[in-house]
Amino acid sequence: MTDEQTVVVRERAVESSTEAATRPTLVGRLCYWWSLFVAGALLLIIGPPTILVSYLAGRRHWLYPWAHFGARNWLRLSGMKVSVRGLEQLDPKQTYIFISNHRSYLDTATLFYHLGRRIGIPAKKELLKVPILGYGMGYVNIMAIDRSSRERAATTVRAATERIRSGVSFGIFAEGTRARPGQLLPFKKGAFYMAVETGVPVVPVAMKNTDWLMGKGTGIARPGTIEMVILPPIETRGLETDEEIARLAVETRRRIARELGIIEKP
Repeated sequence: MTDEQTVVVRERAVESSTEAATRPTLVGRLCYWWSLFVAGALLLIIGPPTILVSYLAGRRHWLYPWAHFGARNWLRLSGMKVSVRGLEQLDPKQTYIFISNHRSYLDTATLFYHLGRRIGIPAKKELLKVPILGYGMGYVNIMAIDRSSRERAATTVRAATERIRSGVSFGIFAEGTRARPGQLLPFKKGAFYMAVETGVPVVPVAMKNTDWLMGKGTGIARPGTIEMVILPPIETRGLETDEEIARLAVETRRRIARELGIIEKP
């Protein structure tokens, strides 16, 4: 059997196991809707009073611990445990750009809370329309990007870059959207340009299991353990050209793919 045939066989085996793991069931659908209900309830109970107090006191950063509380308890009440590996590789005083794969709503809460530091996260502009959440996003460095307008998107990226320069780490899902279970989409290069411009290291992050715990398009959820693997930081100082930045993006994606066990054609 040739190497190409071996890759095809493995891909079909992965697709088959993924399809079986994400097949809709009544229990899975009930768990999914329970998780969404919990998210809405936490947002409704915690959001208004904490946003109001933070606003009146002129202390927007007061909202951050409550956002952490909400993310942590949404995961717990949804039946999710989180296992984190690799945090010891990070310098607590260093600013980073964390680049993660993205297959589930669970990824954002996991990255936001379990890195153990305050981070900013770019998000789709549609989230601004969500009551309470949309208003509170700016309090915790969640920045909405309008991808329908290059000019407005560039303005948001510039604002995020300035916050990185000020010492705020960012977590970015470089695929730009959630991938289907078992997939890893091509990486967009915007985050890598930000890293090079600010001179901060890139940290690849591999999110495991979230696709079958609550994957995109499955409409189901199940309790289980999310694995977040922090891979060694990649230095960006000295990189300048588009070719060097493209290689940085390829290398970051390659490390994440290897950790996820994804076999790609040469």
